[in-house]
Amino acid sequence: MAISVTGTIIGFITSLIQSQIASLKKGKSPIIEGNHTLILAWSSRVFPILQQLAVANSNVSNPLVVIFANKGRELMDDEISARVGDLGKTRVVTRSGDTTNPRELERANVGAAKSIIILDADESGDANVVATVLAVRAVTGNSNVAIVAEVDDPNHALTLAHATKGQVRAVRSNDVIARVTAQASRQPGLASVVLDMLDFEGDEIYFGNASELVGRTYGDAVTAFNKAAIIGIQTSDGVVGLNPAAATIINTGDKVIAIAADDDQLVFTGFRDDLAATSAPRGVGESPRHAEHILAISWSNMGRAVLSELATFLAEGSSMHIVSDPRFVDQSTFENLKFGHVAVTHSATSGNIHELIKVASAKKYDEIIILGYREAINEADADATTMLTMLQMNQLFAEERNGAQETRLVTEILDSRKAELARVATADDLVVSDNLAALMIAQIPENPAHAPVLEDLFDAQGASLNVKPIELYTSASQVTFAELAASARSRGESAIGYRTAKHAKGDPASGVVLNADKSTVYQPAKGDGLVVIGPLE
Repeated sequence: MAISVTGTIIGFITSLIQSQIASLKKGKSPIIEGNHTLILAWSSRVFPILQQLAVANSNVSNPLVVIFANKGRELMDDEISARVGDLGKTRVVTRSGDTTNPRELERANVGAAKSIIILDADESGDANVVATVLAVRAVTGNSNVAIVAEVDDPNHALTLAHATKGQVRAVRSNDVIARVTAQASRQPGLASVVLDMLDFEGDEIYFGNASELVGRTYGDAVTAFNKAAIIGIQTSDGVVGLNPAAATIINTGDKVIAIAADDDQLVFTGFRDDLAATSAPRGVGESPRHAEHILAISWSNMGRAVLSELATFLAEGSSMHIVSDPRFVDQSTFENLKFGHVAVTHSATSGNIHELIKVASAKKYDEIIILGYREAINEADADATTMLTMLQMNQLFAEERNGAQETRLVTEILDSRKAELARVATADDLVVSDNLAALMIAQIPENPAHAPVLEDLFDAQGASLNVKPIELYTSASQVTFAELAASARSRGESAIGYRTAKHAKGDPASGVVLNADKSTVYQPAKGDGLVVIGPLE
């Protein structure tokens, strides 16, 4: 009898242990620890977000990231292992469940999270994101935990922010990708500047006290910090203004917004009254707009957003020609497609090298933009197609008879792991979509104060990040960065760095220098540019 009872107990315990192990494997067990970053839903953005959070957490004790998504735990763990490098001290725990179900969300210990990131994980628009926000609030009640939600619709973004009294910060990452891609076709190096500004390595955005500046102007401030590039002012009541007018008076309680290597580098070093009269060269203006001709190869919903954004910068008489593979894009998509005053045409291609070369040679294009087939094929195949197309275009450019040597090539890469391979194929600019979106999403929960700065910088109505020809700022054979900052000030802009064309060849990122020391002596050359924040153009 005793043996029978013992066997029953052992069998019960064994069954219980096996059940618990099975539950763990399925990702159904609850999260006990708190103060974690919680990522809800699963998309390709997860991988670069994890990489950026690892950098941000390098000085944090025992950082934890929890991913809760409607995916199998083993699948998520395997993909993270395959696609993400060393995360340092950051631990990642995955759990499976429905993000829109409050009862299931309780297993993620939502109420104890320090911040929450909600990803747009499918093609259902913002429906799941909104439902997930409601589920989070149902679990947390009146908690003020910061929520960053990735949304597409601007009306949804405004509604979420208003209805939650600012608890939800909406990031319209696709709009940012489209804007950067469009502007990169006009301004060499811009995509690299954006990535450099947003990542957690190198120079970052800081807010600093401005007691020495009280009663002086913003124009005085831009040259008063040797190791920081001043980009704006936060008033005493918290209002952020990027690149205000040079005559703006700084008042008690205001803070300066700057780009610096660290917060201890944001040190007032004295007013540069010797630069007060410095101005941009007279008689040198920006080139008048002329008709431009754009070739877009491949297509997706992002393509529509990119060309719509680009069209606003193009002069009368400009044209866009789109080529796409009928296997991946419904050709009816292009019927009655219009972008303002720009003439739009379309043709089908199988992707054959001779077909593409024939299309690209038929007209002198100012820019060729190669997009990814986002919706029709997987990410790896889309990027492979893109890189093959890049090689084909470079073969065309290498042939002197085609007359296309001055055509700029801008390429969208979906997977940041492919960026180095893409550079071998040599584009003038790479827009690494998942990395760009991830940086925007990861920045805000780690630095909530940065949100209004980034919103102003990347909003269609806000300040604008530009890389402009160096000739607009100086005619000297050598110049200090302080003099360039003063020259930019005279044009109503805030200088934050420069780009040298010589060093950027083959790798747009290598030519970008952000937040140069004001004493840095620089020798301008043809093709160089000054990186400035200025009025939207």
